[in-house]
Amino acid sequence: MTEHTKVDFGAERVDGETASTPGPTVLEKAAPRSERMASNKIECNACPVLCQISEGRTGACDRYANADGRLIRVDPVVFLSRAADSPEAITSNADTTVEFGASSEVRDPVAEQALFVTGVGASSTYPDYKPAPFIVSSKRDDVDMVTVVTEGIFSYCSFKVKIDTDRFLGPEQSNVRCHGEIVGHVTTAEYGSQMLSLGGVHHLTGGSKKEGRVTCDMMLALGNKEAVELTIDGGASLVIRAGAAPIVDGVEEQRMRVGCGSATIGIFAKQWFGHADEVVVVDDHITGVLTEHQAGRCLGMTPSGLKIRGRKSTPGRYFQVANPGTGWGGTDIQDPLAIVESFDPAVAKPGMRLLMVSTTGEHAQWYELDQNLVPRIAAMPDAVRGTVERIGENCEPSLATVLFLGGAGGSLRAGATENPVLLTRAIKQRLVNVTCGGAPTYVWPGGGITVMVDVSRMPDRSFGTVPTPAIVAPIEFTMTYDAYRDLGGHLDAVRSLESVLANGPEHTEGAPLARRTIARHPDNPWPPAMPPMPG
Repeated sequence: MTEHTKVDFGAERVDGETASTPGPTVLEKAAPRSERMASNKIECNACPVLCQISEGRTGACDRYANADGRLIRVDPVVFLSRAADSPEAITSNADTTVEFGASSEVRDPVAEQALFVTGVGASSTYPDYKPAPFIVSSKRDDVDMVTVVTEGIFSYCSFKVKIDTDRFLGPEQSNVRCHGEIVGHVTTAEYGSQMLSLGGVHHLTGGSKKEGRVTCDMMLALGNKEAVELTIDGGASLVIRAGAAPIVDGVEEQRMRVGCGSATIGIFAKQWFGHADEVVVVDDHITGVLTEHQAGRCLGMTPSGLKIRGRKSTPGRYFQVANPGTGWGGTDIQDPLAIVESFDPAVAKPGMRLLMVSTTGEHAQWYELDQNLVPRIAAMPDAVRGTVERIGENCEPSLATVLFLGGAGGSLRAGATENPVLLTRAIKQRLVNVTCGGAPTYVWPGGGITVMVDVSRMPDRSFGTVPTPAIVAPIEFTMTYDAYRDLGGHLDAVRSLESVLANGPEHTEGAPLARRTIARHPDNPWPPAMPPMPG
Protein backbone atom coordinates (compact mmCIF):
# COMPACT_ATOMS: atom_id res chain seq x y z
CA MET A 1 0.00 0.00 0.00
CA THR A 2 1.48 3.32 -1.00
CA GLU A 3 -1.29 5.90 -0.56
CA HIS A 4 -3.67 7.16 2.09
CA THR A 5 -7.38 7.32 1.53
CA LYS A 6 -9.29 10.57 1.85
CA VAL A 7 -11.79 10.15 4.67
CA ASP A 8 -15.36 11.42 4.50
CA PHE A 9 -15.54 13.03 7.93
CA GLY A 10 -13.59 16.06 6.79
CA ALA A 11 -10.11 15.51 8.20
CA GLU A 12 -7.55 17.39 6.17
CA ARG A 13 -5.42 14.38 5.27
CA VAL A 14 -3.20 14.25 2.20
CA ASP A 15 -2.13 11.19 0.27
CA GLY A 16 1.44 10.11 0.89
CA GLU A 17 3.70 7.15 1.24
CA THR A 18 3.00 4.56 3.90
CA ALA A 19 5.78 3.26 6.13
CA SER A 20 7.04 -0.08 4.92
CA THR A 21 5.98 -2.94 7.18
CA PRO A 22 6.52 -6.67 6.85
CA GLY A 23 3.85 -9.09 5.77
CA PRO A 24 0.42 -7.43 5.32
CA THR A 25 -2.25 -9.72 6.74
CA VAL A 26 -5.64 -10.42 5.22
CA LEU A 27 -8.75 -9.86 7.27
CA GLU A 28 -11.40 -12.51 7.07
CA LYS A 29 -14.16 -10.13 6.04
CA ALA A 30 -14.93 -6.44 5.92
CA ALA A 31 -17.69 -4.45 7.53
CA PRO A 32 -21.11 -4.33 5.86
CA ARG A 33 -21.08 -2.08 2.78
CA SER A 34 -22.64 1.34 3.09
CA GLU A 35 -25.28 2.16 0.47
CA ARG A 36 -23.41 5.41 -0.33
CA MET A 37 -20.07 3.68 -0.83
CA ALA A 38 -18.57 3.17 -4.29
CA SER A 39 -18.27 -0.43 -5.41
CA ASN A 40 -14.47 -0.29 -5.49
CA LYS A 41 -14.22 0.73 -1.83
CA ILE A 42 -14.23 -1.15 1.46
CA GLU A 43 -15.54 0.32 4.70
CA CYS A 44 -13.31 -0.27 7.71
CA ASN A 45 -15.05 -0.24 11.10
CA ALA A 46 -11.97 -0.60 13.31
CA CYS A 47 -12.53 2.92 14.70
CA PRO A 48 -15.19 5.65 14.66
CA VAL A 49 -13.82 7.21 11.46
CA LEU A 50 -15.28 4.43 9.26
CA CYS A 51 -12.91 5.02 6.36
CA GLN A 52 -14.09 4.06 2.89
CA ILE A 53 -10.86 2.77 1.44
CA SER A 54 -10.19 2.70 -2.27
CA GLU A 55 -8.28 -0.17 -3.82
CA GLY A 56 -4.54 0.16 -3.35
CA ARG A 57 -4.83 2.68 -0.54
CA THR A 58 -4.60 2.61 3.23
CA GLY A 59 -7.07 4.00 5.71
CA ALA A 60 -6.33 7.32 7.34
CA CYS A 61 -4.62 5.54 10.25
CA ASP A 62 -2.26 3.49 8.02
CA ARG A 63 -3.30 0.40 10.00
CA TYR A 64 -5.75 -1.06 7.43
CA ALA A 65 -5.72 -1.17 3.65
CA ASN A 66 -7.64 -2.33 0.60
CA ALA A 67 -5.67 -4.94 -1.35
CA ASP A 68 -7.51 -6.25 -4.41
CA GLY A 69 -10.87 -5.68 -2.75
CA ARG A 70 -9.86 -7.26 0.55
CA LEU A 71 -9.47 -5.41 3.81
CA ILE A 72 -6.05 -6.21 5.26
CA ARG A 73 -4.33 -5.42 8.53
CA VAL A 74 -0.97 -3.89 7.69
CA ASP A 75 0.90 -4.90 10.86
CA PRO A 76 1.14 -8.29 12.57
CA VAL A 77 0.27 -8.72 16.23
CA VAL A 78 3.32 -8.73 18.51
CA PHE A 79 4.00 -11.71 20.76
CA LEU A 80 6.57 -11.59 23.53
CA SER A 81 8.86 -14.47 24.35
CA ARG A 82 10.87 -14.98 27.50
CA ALA A 83 14.02 -15.24 25.40
CA ALA A 84 15.53 -12.39 27.40
CA ASP A 85 16.06 -14.71 30.35
CA SER A 86 15.65 -18.16 28.76
CA PRO A 87 17.57 -18.18 25.47
CA GLU A 88 16.66 -21.81 24.92
CA ALA A 89 12.95 -20.91 24.71
CA ILE A 90 11.58 -19.53 21.44
CA THR A 91 14.84 -18.65 19.78
CA SER A 92 13.98 -19.80 16.29
CA ASN A 93 11.06 -17.36 15.96
CA ALA A 94 12.64 -14.35 17.65
CA ASP A 95 12.24 -11.13 15.65
CA THR A 96 10.43 -12.92 12.82
CA THR A 97 7.00 -12.54 11.25
CA VAL A 98 5.03 -15.72 10.51
CA GLU A 99 1.45 -16.51 9.61
CA PHE A 100 -0.68 -18.20 12.19
CA GLY A 101 -0.69 -21.94 11.55
CA ALA A 102 2.35 -21.80 9.26
CA SER A 103 3.77 -25.23 8.56
CA SER A 104 7.11 -24.14 10.02
CA GLU A 105 5.48 -23.36 13.36
CA VAL A 106 7.14 -25.04 16.32
CA ARG A 107 4.63 -27.20 18.21
CA ASP A 108 6.49 -27.28 21.49
CA PRO A 109 4.13 -26.94 24.50
CA VAL A 110 6.93 -25.67 26.74
CA ALA A 111 7.91 -23.08 24.15
CA GLU A 112 4.29 -22.02 23.65
CA GLN A 113 3.90 -21.33 27.37
CA ALA A 114 6.79 -18.90 27.02
CA LEU A 115 4.71 -16.67 24.72
CA PHE A 116 2.55 -13.69 25.70
CA VAL A 117 0.08 -12.02 23.31
CA THR A 118 0.30 -8.21 23.43
CA GLY A 119 -2.10 -5.60 22.17
CA VAL A 120 0.50 -4.22 19.72
CA GLY A 121 -1.06 -4.85 16.33
CA ALA A 122 -3.91 -6.88 17.84
CA SER A 123 -6.55 -4.57 16.32
CA SER A 124 -9.35 -2.61 17.92
CA THR A 125 -12.96 -3.63 18.36
CA TYR A 126 -15.19 -0.73 17.42
CA PRO A 127 -18.03 -0.77 18.40
CA ASP A 128 -16.76 -2.30 21.61
CA TYR A 129 -19.68 -4.63 22.26
CA LYS A 130 -17.71 -7.26 20.33
CA PRO A 131 -15.28 -9.46 22.27
CA ALA A 132 -11.67 -8.31 22.28
CA PRO A 133 -9.56 -9.51 19.32
CA PHE A 134 -7.71 -12.01 21.51
CA ILE A 135 -9.01 -13.65 24.67
CA VAL A 136 -6.34 -16.24 25.31
CA SER A 137 -6.20 -19.00 27.92
CA SER A 138 -2.91 -20.33 29.21
CA LYS A 139 -1.42 -22.17 32.18
CA ARG A 140 0.74 -20.85 34.99
CA ASP A 141 1.84 -23.33 37.61
CA ASP A 142 -1.15 -25.51 36.67
CA VAL A 143 -3.56 -22.60 37.19
CA ASP A 144 -5.82 -21.63 34.28
CA MET A 145 -5.22 -18.01 33.24
CA VAL A 146 -6.95 -15.69 30.75
CA THR A 147 -5.51 -12.62 29.01
CA VAL A 148 -7.84 -10.19 27.23
CA VAL A 149 -5.92 -8.33 24.52
CA THR A 150 -6.86 -5.29 22.45
CA GLU A 151 -5.67 -2.00 21.01
CA GLY A 152 -7.55 0.73 22.83
CA ILE A 153 -8.55 4.01 21.19
CA PHE A 154 -7.70 6.74 23.72
CA SER A 155 -8.94 10.32 23.56
CA TYR A 156 -8.48 10.69 27.30
CA CYS A 157 -4.73 10.26 27.45
CA SER A 158 -1.54 12.23 27.89
CA PHE A 159 2.19 11.91 28.36
CA LYS A 160 3.99 12.93 31.52
CA VAL A 161 7.60 13.79 30.72
CA LYS A 162 10.25 13.81 33.43
CA ILE A 163 13.35 15.74 32.36
CA ASP A 164 16.36 15.23 34.61
CA THR A 165 18.02 18.64 34.62
CA ASP A 166 18.54 21.72 36.78
CA ARG A 167 18.18 23.97 33.75
CA PHE A 168 15.25 26.34 33.80
CA LEU A 169 12.81 25.15 31.14
CA GLY A 170 10.02 27.64 31.73
CA PRO A 171 7.65 29.03 34.34
CA GLU A 172 5.22 26.61 35.93
CA GLN A 173 1.90 26.50 34.02
CA SER A 174 3.55 27.90 30.88
CA ASN A 175 2.30 26.60 27.56
CA VAL A 176 4.35 23.98 25.74
CA ARG A 177 4.17 24.25 21.96
CA CYS A 178 4.89 22.00 19.00
CA HIS A 179 4.95 23.60 15.54
CA GLY A 180 3.45 26.68 17.18
CA GLU A 181 0.42 24.86 18.58
CA ILE A 182 -0.20 24.53 22.32
CA VAL A 183 0.14 20.83 23.20
CA GLY A 184 0.61 20.88 26.99
CA HIS A 185 2.07 22.80 29.91
CA VAL A 186 4.90 22.90 32.43
CA THR A 187 3.87 21.31 35.70
CA THR A 188 5.45 21.18 39.16
CA ALA A 189 9.18 20.52 39.30
CA GLU A 190 10.31 17.49 41.27
CA TYR A 191 13.63 16.71 42.96
CA GLY A 192 16.24 17.26 40.25
CA SER A 193 13.71 17.05 37.42
CA GLN A 194 11.51 19.38 35.42
CA MET A 195 8.10 17.98 34.51
CA LEU A 196 5.84 18.45 31.48
CA SER A 197 2.25 17.36 30.91
CA LEU A 198 1.62 16.88 27.19
CA GLY A 199 -1.45 15.98 25.19
CA GLY A 200 -4.81 15.30 26.80
CA VAL A 201 -8.36 15.39 25.57
CA HIS A 202 -8.67 19.19 25.58
CA HIS A 203 -5.76 19.61 23.17
CA LEU A 204 -6.84 16.63 21.06
CA THR A 205 -10.49 17.60 20.69
CA GLY A 206 -11.10 20.96 22.37
CA GLY A 207 -9.19 23.25 20.04
CA SER A 208 -8.76 23.72 16.31
CA LYS A 209 -8.28 20.87 13.85
CA LYS A 210 -4.63 21.84 13.52
CA GLU A 211 -4.09 21.79 17.28
CA GLY A 212 -5.66 18.33 17.47
CA ARG A 213 -3.59 16.95 14.61
CA VAL A 214 -0.31 18.42 15.88
CA THR A 215 -1.03 17.16 19.40
CA CYS A 216 -1.84 13.68 18.13
CA ASP A 217 1.26 13.51 15.93
CA MET A 218 3.43 14.75 18.80
CA MET A 219 2.00 12.13 21.15
CA LEU A 220 2.48 9.37 18.58
CA ALA A 221 6.14 10.29 18.15
CA LEU A 222 6.77 10.49 21.91
CA GLY A 223 5.11 7.14 22.54
CA ASN A 224 7.10 5.50 19.78
CA LYS A 225 10.37 6.76 21.28
CA GLU A 226 11.04 9.30 18.56
CA ALA A 227 12.52 12.77 19.06
CA VAL A 228 10.09 15.69 19.42
CA GLU A 229 10.94 19.39 19.23
CA LEU A 230 9.10 21.60 21.71
CA THR A 231 9.22 25.21 22.85
CA ILE A 232 8.04 26.66 26.15
CA ASP A 233 6.51 30.11 26.39
CA GLY A 234 8.95 32.31 28.27
CA GLY A 235 11.45 29.49 28.46
CA ALA A 236 13.61 27.06 26.56
CA SER A 237 13.50 25.10 23.35
CA LEU A 238 13.73 21.34 23.83
CA VAL A 239 14.36 18.13 21.96
CA ILE A 240 12.90 15.22 23.91
CA ARG A 241 13.16 11.49 23.23
CA ALA A 242 12.28 8.72 25.68
CA GLY A 243 15.39 7.23 27.26
CA ALA A 244 17.75 9.85 25.79
CA ALA A 245 19.41 12.94 27.21
CA PRO A 246 17.28 16.06 26.66
CA ILE A 247 18.62 18.86 24.51
CA VAL A 248 17.97 22.28 26.05
CA ASP A 249 18.53 25.34 23.87
CA GLY A 250 20.74 23.27 21.58
CA VAL A 251 22.91 21.82 24.39
CA GLU A 252 22.67 18.14 25.33
CA GLU A 253 22.27 17.77 29.07
CA GLN A 254 24.74 15.54 30.87
CA ARG A 255 23.92 15.31 34.57
CA MET A 256 21.02 15.23 36.98
CA ARG A 257 21.93 17.09 40.17
CA VAL A 258 23.18 15.11 43.16
CA GLY A 259 20.72 16.98 45.38
CA CYS A 260 19.73 20.50 46.31
CA GLY A 261 22.39 22.87 47.68
CA SER A 262 21.55 21.94 51.26
CA ALA A 263 21.64 18.20 50.53
CA THR A 264 24.99 18.57 48.78
CA ILE A 265 26.38 20.31 51.86
CA GLY A 266 25.13 17.45 54.02
CA ILE A 267 26.67 14.80 51.77
CA PHE A 268 30.12 16.33 51.34
CA ALA A 269 30.63 18.44 54.49
CA LYS A 270 33.02 15.97 56.11
CA GLN A 271 35.07 15.71 52.91
CA TRP A 272 35.45 19.50 52.74
CA PHE A 273 36.31 19.83 56.43
CA GLY A 274 39.93 20.91 56.84
CA HIS A 275 40.34 21.75 53.14
CA ALA A 276 38.02 24.77 52.83
CA ASP A 277 36.98 27.49 55.24
CA GLU A 278 33.66 28.01 53.48
CA VAL A 279 31.66 26.25 50.76
CA VAL A 280 28.64 27.64 48.92
CA VAL A 281 26.59 25.22 46.80
CA VAL A 282 24.64 27.32 44.32
CA ASP A 283 21.10 26.13 43.62
CA ASP A 284 18.02 27.81 42.21
CA HIS A 285 15.88 26.27 44.94
CA ILE A 286 17.98 25.89 48.13
CA THR A 287 21.51 27.30 48.15
CA GLY A 288 23.68 25.84 50.93
CA VAL A 289 26.36 27.60 53.02
CA LEU A 290 28.62 25.15 54.87
CA THR A 291 29.64 26.98 58.06
CA GLU A 292 26.04 28.09 58.81
CA HIS A 293 24.58 24.70 57.92
CA GLN A 294 23.94 22.16 60.65
CA ALA A 295 26.47 19.84 58.98
CA GLY A 296 29.22 22.46 59.39
CA ARG A 297 28.19 23.25 62.94
CA CYS A 298 28.32 19.56 63.88
CA LEU A 299 31.89 19.49 62.57
CA GLY A 300 32.81 22.49 64.74
CA MET A 301 33.44 24.84 61.83
CA THR A 302 33.65 28.55 62.70
CA PRO A 303 31.56 31.17 60.83
CA SER A 304 33.25 32.66 57.78
CA GLY A 305 31.53 36.06 57.76
CA LEU A 306 30.18 35.50 54.25
CA LYS A 307 26.79 37.06 53.59
CA ILE A 308 24.61 35.56 50.81
CA ARG A 309 21.91 37.37 48.86
CA GLY A 310 18.48 35.80 48.96
CA ARG A 311 15.86 34.85 51.50
CA LYS A 312 17.27 32.97 54.47
CA SER A 313 15.42 29.87 55.56
CA THR A 314 16.86 27.68 58.29
CA PRO A 315 20.59 28.13 59.08
CA GLY A 316 22.76 27.60 56.02
CA ARG A 317 19.81 27.36 53.61
CA TYR A 318 18.84 30.22 51.28
CA PHE A 319 15.94 30.60 48.84
CA GLN A 320 15.73 32.87 45.78
CA VAL A 321 19.41 33.75 45.53
CA ALA A 322 18.93 34.49 41.80
CA ASN A 323 16.43 34.06 39.01
CA PRO A 324 15.92 30.66 37.36
CA GLY A 325 18.04 30.05 34.29
CA THR A 326 20.56 27.82 32.57
CA GLY A 327 23.62 28.93 34.53
CA TRP A 328 25.07 27.80 37.86
CA GLY A 329 22.74 25.41 39.72
CA GLY A 330 19.75 26.21 37.50
CA THR A 331 20.04 29.96 38.12
CA ASP A 332 20.67 32.74 35.64
CA ILE A 333 24.10 33.66 37.03
CA GLN A 334 27.40 33.07 35.25
CA ASP A 335 29.61 34.63 37.96
CA PRO A 336 28.94 32.91 41.32
CA LEU A 337 30.21 35.95 43.25
CA ALA A 338 27.02 37.71 42.10
CA ILE A 339 25.17 36.04 44.96
CA VAL A 340 27.78 37.09 47.58
CA GLU A 341 26.70 40.29 49.26
CA SER A 342 29.80 40.92 51.42
CA PHE A 343 32.23 39.52 53.99
CA ASP A 344 31.92 40.70 57.58
CA PRO A 345 35.34 42.26 58.44
CA ALA A 346 34.85 41.37 62.09
CA VAL A 347 34.72 37.67 61.19
CA ALA A 348 36.36 37.08 57.81
CA LYS A 349 40.14 37.03 57.55
CA PRO A 350 42.63 37.41 54.69
CA GLY A 351 43.61 34.07 53.18
CA MET A 352 40.23 32.50 53.89
CA ARG A 353 39.56 29.67 51.42
CA LEU A 354 36.20 29.61 49.61
CA LEU A 355 34.76 26.97 47.26
CA MET A 356 31.73 27.80 45.17
CA VAL A 357 30.23 24.86 43.33
CA SER A 358 26.99 23.90 41.58
CA THR A 359 24.72 20.96 42.41
CA THR A 360 26.11 18.93 39.48
CA GLY A 361 29.77 19.84 39.88
CA GLU A 362 29.77 21.18 36.32
CA HIS A 363 30.54 24.64 37.69
CA ALA A 364 33.16 25.15 40.40
CA GLN A 365 35.56 27.92 41.38
CA TRP A 366 38.16 28.25 44.18
CA TYR A 367 38.83 31.64 45.81
CA GLU A 368 41.11 33.04 48.49
CA LEU A 369 40.45 36.37 50.23
CA ASP A 370 43.08 39.09 49.78
CA GLN A 371 44.05 41.70 52.36
CA ASN A 372 40.92 43.72 51.54
CA LEU A 373 38.69 40.64 51.93
CA VAL A 374 38.11 40.51 48.19
CA PRO A 375 37.82 36.96 46.84
CA ARG A 376 40.49 36.21 44.23
CA ILE A 377 40.52 33.18 41.93
CA ALA A 378 43.26 30.76 42.92
CA ALA A 379 44.41 27.28 41.97
CA MET A 380 42.05 24.67 43.37
CA PRO A 381 43.79 22.15 45.66
CA ASP A 382 43.75 18.56 44.50
CA ALA A 383 41.78 17.39 47.54
CA VAL A 384 39.04 19.92 46.84
CA ARG A 385 39.03 19.13 43.13
CA GLY A 386 38.47 15.51 44.09
CA THR A 387 35.30 16.44 45.98
CA VAL A 388 34.00 18.40 42.98
CA GLU A 389 34.64 15.39 40.78
CA ARG A 390 32.83 13.21 43.29
CA ILE A 391 29.78 15.45 43.05
CA GLY A 392 29.77 14.73 39.32
CA GLU A 393 30.32 11.03 39.95
CA ASN A 394 27.23 10.96 42.16
CA CYS A 395 25.03 12.65 39.57
CA GLU A 396 22.91 10.28 37.52
CA PRO A 397 22.83 10.77 33.74
CA SER A 398 20.33 13.31 32.50
CA LEU A 399 17.43 11.52 30.81
CA ALA A 400 13.96 12.23 29.47
CA THR A 401 11.43 9.70 30.74
CA VAL A 402 8.10 9.47 28.92
CA LEU A 403 5.10 8.00 30.73
CA PHE A 404 1.85 7.25 28.90
CA LEU A 405 -1.22 8.01 31.03
CA GLY A 406 -4.49 6.72 29.63
CA GLY A 407 -8.06 6.31 30.82
CA ALA A 408 -9.23 2.79 29.99
CA GLY A 409 -12.44 3.01 32.00
CA GLY A 410 -14.65 3.45 28.94
CA SER A 411 -16.22 1.25 26.34
CA LEU A 412 -13.20 -0.97 25.61
CA ARG A 413 -14.16 -2.81 28.82
CA ALA A 414 -17.09 -4.25 26.89
CA GLY A 415 -14.56 -6.25 24.89
CA ALA A 416 -13.78 -8.10 28.13
CA THR A 417 -17.19 -8.39 29.81
CA GLU A 418 -20.85 -7.51 29.39
CA ASN A 419 -20.79 -5.86 32.84
CA PRO A 420 -17.84 -3.42 32.62
CA VAL A 421 -17.89 -2.25 36.24
CA LEU A 422 -16.95 -5.77 37.35
CA LEU A 423 -13.70 -5.52 35.39
CA THR A 424 -12.96 -2.18 37.05
CA ARG A 425 -13.66 -3.59 40.50
CA ALA A 426 -11.57 -6.69 39.85
CA ILE A 427 -8.61 -4.52 38.85
CA LYS A 428 -8.94 -2.46 42.03
CA GLN A 429 -9.15 -5.70 44.03
CA ARG A 430 -5.89 -6.83 42.39
CA LEU A 431 -7.61 -9.82 40.81
CA VAL A 432 -6.65 -8.50 37.37
CA ASN A 433 -3.30 -7.09 36.29
CA VAL A 434 -3.05 -4.56 33.50
CA THR A 435 -0.14 -4.39 31.08
CA CYS A 436 0.54 -2.29 27.99
CA GLY A 437 2.49 -4.21 25.39
CA GLY A 438 3.56 -6.56 28.17
CA ALA A 439 5.03 -3.70 30.23
CA PRO A 440 3.92 -3.29 33.85
CA THR A 441 1.56 -0.41 34.58
CA TYR A 442 0.58 1.63 37.58
CA VAL A 443 -3.20 1.78 38.01
CA TRP A 444 -4.23 5.01 39.71
CA PRO A 445 -6.53 4.82 42.73
CA GLY A 446 -10.07 6.12 42.57
CA GLY A 447 -12.69 5.59 39.92
CA GLY A 448 -12.14 4.21 36.46
CA ILE A 449 -9.11 2.43 35.03
CA THR A 450 -6.40 5.07 34.69
CA VAL A 451 -3.10 3.43 33.83
CA MET A 452 0.42 4.80 33.55
CA VAL A 453 3.33 3.05 31.83
CA ASP A 454 6.94 3.83 30.89
CA VAL A 455 7.02 3.76 27.09
CA SER A 456 10.69 2.71 27.16
CA ARG A 457 9.60 -0.69 28.49
CA MET A 458 7.06 -1.23 25.71
CA PRO A 459 7.83 -2.76 22.30
CA ASP A 460 9.00 -0.37 19.62
CA ARG A 461 6.21 1.35 17.68
CA SER A 462 3.56 0.30 20.16
CA PHE A 463 1.39 3.36 19.48
CA GLY A 464 -0.79 4.33 16.57
CA THR A 465 -3.40 6.99 15.86
CA VAL A 466 -6.81 7.44 14.35
CA PRO A 467 -7.72 10.82 12.88
CA THR A 468 -10.64 11.53 15.21
CA PRO A 469 -7.92 12.42 16.55
CA ALA A 470 -6.99 9.87 19.19
CA ILE A 471 -4.11 7.63 20.25
CA VAL A 472 -4.17 3.86 19.76
CA ALA A 473 -2.32 1.98 22.50
CA PRO A 474 -2.03 -1.69 23.45
CA ILE A 475 -3.63 -2.97 26.64
CA GLU A 476 -3.90 -6.42 28.18
CA PHE A 477 -5.92 -7.67 31.16
CA THR A 478 -4.62 -10.87 32.78
CA MET A 479 -6.43 -12.87 35.45
CA THR A 480 -7.30 -16.41 36.51
CA TYR A 481 -10.01 -18.19 34.54
CA ASP A 482 -12.22 -18.23 37.64
CA ALA A 483 -11.86 -14.45 38.04
CA TYR A 484 -12.75 -13.97 34.39
CA ARG A 485 -15.82 -16.14 34.77
CA ASP A 486 -16.91 -14.26 37.89
CA LEU A 487 -16.70 -10.84 36.23
CA GLY A 488 -18.95 -12.01 33.41
CA GLY A 489 -16.30 -12.44 30.74
CA HIS A 490 -16.92 -13.62 27.19
CA LEU A 491 -16.21 -17.26 27.96
CA ASP A 492 -17.37 -18.42 24.54
CA ALA A 493 -14.59 -16.29 22.99
CA VAL A 494 -11.76 -17.76 25.11
CA ARG A 495 -9.27 -19.69 23.02
CA SER A 496 -6.15 -21.55 24.00
CA LEU A 497 -2.77 -20.19 23.03
CA GLU A 498 -2.21 -23.40 21.06
CA SER A 499 -5.41 -22.77 19.09
CA VAL A 500 -4.43 -19.16 18.38
CA LEU A 501 -1.02 -20.22 17.10
CA ALA A 502 -2.52 -22.96 14.95
CA ASN A 503 -5.53 -21.14 13.51
CA GLY A 504 -5.19 -17.46 14.16
CA PRO A 505 -8.04 -15.30 15.47
CA GLU A 506 -11.50 -16.46 14.48
CA HIS A 507 -14.12 -14.67 16.51
CA THR A 508 -13.44 -11.02 15.67
CA GLU A 509 -13.49 -9.17 12.38
CA GLY A 510 -10.37 -7.19 11.67
CA ALA A 511 -7.96 -9.24 13.74
CA PRO A 512 -4.55 -9.91 12.16
CA LEU A 513 -3.61 -13.27 10.70
CA ALA A 514 0.13 -13.06 11.28
CA ARG A 515 2.33 -12.55 14.30
CA ARG A 516 5.76 -11.21 15.07
CA THR A 517 7.66 -12.57 18.06
CA ILE A 518 10.17 -10.45 19.95
CA ALA A 519 12.04 -10.92 23.22
CA ARG A 520 10.51 -9.24 26.25
CA HIS A 521 12.15 -6.13 27.66
CA PRO A 522 14.80 -7.33 30.13
CA ASP A 523 13.44 -5.10 32.91
CA ASN A 524 9.91 -6.47 32.63
CA PRO A 525 8.73 -9.42 34.72
CA TRP A 526 7.89 -12.80 33.27
CA PRO A 527 5.14 -13.79 33.01
CA PRO A 528 4.15 -10.18 32.25
CA ALA A 529 2.54 -8.78 35.38
CA MET A 530 0.44 -11.76 36.34
CA PRO A 531 -1.94 -11.23 39.28
CA PRO A 532 -1.18 -12.83 42.65
CA MET A 533 -1.71 -16.56 42.58
CA PRO A 534 -4.43 -18.12 44.77
CA GLY A 535 -3.28 -19.43 48.14
